[in-house]
Amino acid sequence: MAANNRRMSGKKGAQVGSGGQRRRGLEGKGPTPPAEMRKGHAKQRAAQAKTRRAQGRTTQRRGGRSASELVVGRNPVVEALRGGVPASTLYVQQFIDNDERVREALQLAADRGGINLMEAPRPELDRMTNGLNHQGLVLQVPPYEYAHPEDLVAAAHDEGEDPLIVALDGVTDPRNLGAVVRSVSAFGGHGVLVPERRAAGMTAGAWKTSAGTAARTPVARATNLTRALEAYKKAGVLVVGLAADGEAELGDVEALDGPVVIVVGSEGKGLSRLVGETCDVQARIPMPGGAESLNAGVAAGIVLYEAARRRS
Repeated sequence: MAANNRRMSGKKGAQVGSGGQRRRGLEGKGPTPPAEMRKGHAKQRAAQAKTRRAQGRTTQRRGGRSASELVVGRNPVVEALRGGVPASTLYVQQFIDNDERVREALQLAADRGGINLMEAPRPELDRMTNGLNHQGLVLQVPPYEYAHPEDLVAAAHDEGEDPLIVALDGVTDPRNLGAVVRSVSAFGGHGVLVPERRAAGMTAGAWKTSAGTAARTPVARATNLTRALEAYKKAGVLVVGLAADGEAELGDVEALDGPVVIVVGSEGKGLSRLVGETCDVQARIPMPGGAESLNAGVAAGIVLYEAARRRS
């Protein structure tokens, strides 16, 4: 009997019962899930990639922030406040001589609202300005929030329009940047693109030159201008560079009718080599008067006017 039990204990398979596993195995698993929910399916991988891209745009969309800036001196502070330059705090020296400029600065700051008025001893203002001649007035300009290059194209599409963007290559004067921002706003453009390094940023001088239009015209900043232009091209935006020796005359460039980014170089050096090679076409502005080059702000204004004329 014991031998018989030993033989039975060596049998394979369930000895007591299946516990219902066989019955459950025969049951259906419900309707087939959509392809996007099937593990390892190509459509699921594509959906996951799309989600990751969307998350990347929301978390890394911004083009960064500039450093805060100080406007120093009575005349510069008054002019900045008159020009609508954003400001967070107006520092006034204790026991300052209350002349007309000081009174106007205080009045402008009070009228605008949202600007903190702080009284500070002279040594503190000297420390803040690294010993500059502040004349008892210091205006703090908050960091500028740059857009992402993709935001400019997205804004145009949201309005049902073809993108019209100006990119600046090697333009280091903030006043030129402000003038370009003003022209982009005047002619219905969708923004300005600047490189992160070796280029003018949205300083108080740029704000003032823009005559307030910087508040409604976004400026985007690119880590690498060439790569940003290549991304525009992939999105269907043509890149037109301005060059004194361009192969086409501005009036013959048909790309201005559609989605386009206009690249303006510095007055002295023009377009850099890599940026020039990235352009779909390089155009020249006819100048019967014989001038060798134009100021970046003037050149951008001429091209923007031509583009706006054709689109109207």
